[in-house]
Amino acid sequence: MQIINIHEAKTQLSKLVDQAVNGESFIIAKAGKPLVKVIKLDTAETQPPQRIGFMKGQIQVPDDFDVMGSTDIAHLFGVE
Repeated sequence: MQIINIHEAKTQLSKLVDQAVNGESFIIAKAGKPLVKVIKLDTAETQPPQRIGFMKGQIQVPDDFDVMGSTDIAHLFGVE
């Protein structure tokens, strides 16, 4: 794998990106120390849809939610 110093990477960025797109990944180094690896992306990164809180502000839960219909349910079970 090719190691390119950061100055050279700045001056030849377009050429290096084309190489990476063609499958020739490379490493950018500064003062001989490797910093980053540049590779071709196969697919765009996608974030999974956020499910928790997706209806925030669109619905309201009544204060008596936990006891709603309790008398009807008790009646159905014969508890008076």
